[in-house]
Amino acid sequence: ILITEDDHFLALAYNAKLTKAGFETIIATDGEEALEVLKTFTPDLILLDLIMPRKNGFSVLEELSKSPSLSKIPVIVVTNLGQNEDQIHALKLGARDFIVKTDTSPNDLVLKIQALLAK
Repeated sequence: ILITEDDHFLALAYNAKLTKAGFETIIATDGEEALEVLKTFTPDLILLDLIMPRKNGFSVLEELSKSPSLSKIPVIVVTNLGQNEDQIHALKLGARDFIVKTDTSPNDLVLKIQALLAK
């Protein structure tokens, strides 16, 4: 799983929780770094924050949608943006799920990931 999160504490918390659940993870601290990682690593799933430096999550989703191979990777947006317009925009750009950080526990996030990967 590629964790794309600029909040260091949250990235480490997601990493610890997902590793404990049996997933292998890589952390990217912004959208540019995530796209660089994707040149040499194809994850089973991407966790993607929207508000990040250098390249935001919406731009990453646009880049992913342009690539036949990368567009197949499921993306779960995990953000503090709770506006309906943001959710609709992310889903239109190819995100499979949209989670507001403050509304979802790390345990719930693991369950959502497991359910999405089981499909």
